[in-house]
Amino acid sequence: MIDLRALREDPERLRASQRARGEDETVVGTLLDLDERRRGALSAFERLRAEQKSFGKSVSKAQGDERQRLLARAKELAQQVKDAEAEADRLGAELDALLKTVPNIIEEGAPPGGEEDFVVLEHVGEPPAFDFEPKDHLELGESLGAIDMERGAKVSGARFYFLTGVGARLQLALLNLAMEQAVANGFVPMYPPVLVKPEAMEGTGFLGAHAAEVYQLPQDDLYLVGTSEVPLAAYHMNEIIDGLPRRYAGWSSCFRREAGSYGKDTRGIIRVHQFDKVEMFSYCRPEDAHAEHLRLLEWEKEMLAKCELPYRVIDVAAGDLGASAARKYDCEAWVPTQRTYREVTSTSNCTDFQARRLAVRYRDEDGRNQPVATLNGTLATTRWIVAILENHQQADGSVRVPEALQKYLGLEVLEPIKR
Repeated sequence: MIDLRALREDPERLRASQRARGEDETVVGTLLDLDERRRGALSAFERLRAEQKSFGKSVSKAQGDERQRLLARAKELAQQVKDAEAEADRLGAELDALLKTVPNIIEEGAPPGGEEDFVVLEHVGEPPAFDFEPKDHLELGESLGAIDMERGAKVSGARFYFLTGVGARLQLALLNLAMEQAVANGFVPMYPPVLVKPEAMEGTGFLGAHAAEVYQLPQDDLYLVGTSEVPLAAYHMNEIIDGLPRRYAGWSSCFRREAGSYGKDTRGIIRVHQFDKVEMFSYCRPEDAHAEHLRLLEWEKEMLAKCELPYRVIDVAAGDLGASAARKYDCEAWVPTQRTYREVTSTSNCTDFQARRLAVRYRDEDGRNQPVATLNGTLATTRWIVAILENHQQADGSVRVPEALQKYLGLEVLEPIKR
């Protein structure tokens, strides 16, 4: 959540961030007013409590009528202390509730605007030029015996699928390659739980505007994660950690309801309810977060190069960042049959926003506890199969396997199966 001390010192920074996101900037005035009233109530409570303690000594020494008068005053003072404490608690709860609705302050330089206002930073690689009519990933996947949407829908409903045969092997190869790269760069490999408590989901900022995307199990008071960012961010919840930066790579299944996406990407495995992903997650000092963010982006680009995919990098606009991110870069791979780029990686700098909510801290040089910064970045996910199949297809319906994946897959070419 927002640092109140920084807000008092520079409220215009949050106002500007809210404007860039297309959010209500009047919340800044409301926060400052609530904060001032809460601090005033706390001061009143502490003053009355000090008076109460001092008054207690006078009562113990008094006798007769004087004692009775003082006892009556003590009773009155006790009620005032109780009322002052209740008022401070009420204002504190109201302030905390409002703070939880306010998104992170964007990083300087993040483009303002909504979903379509991103800035293209670079194009890498050339889209393939086919001398034949390219097939889309689903047609290729079905002919290769790699993707079965029909039985996925039969078993689980729309937007579910089976990866079969070489499709399953291709995903395993892709995620193994990603994990190998992560470990080589100092990440600790993790299999995190995919069911988390409400405080983990809320702490990472996923129960606000995007709560409709999350699968909930009310009977167990648990949530299915849409990304292993959630359990990895909560891994050090309520802890003081050292040895920064700490980097983890989580391999997990991810679940998204895709609320509001009716009619979008209904063909194939671009937008589905369940997929697998290797996610990078980093804890570092806040002053190092910007540089760490660029490192995560470079590792994503390295992985895309290994899969020999043409892509572009975009600087996501403020209104499309999500609550926790101060800055986000997406890598979008070329999808030949759609003749457009589609997101395959995303890396976010969440500064100290999540750490404040989750109470993840480190000790600075003066021995004071300070919130860390948290960052995340996709290293590979099921959606990459779309780009791999389409960009590396050949005229006979086969698909060339990128060299880096061949040692995991055990194949150089994926051949159509005979039916």
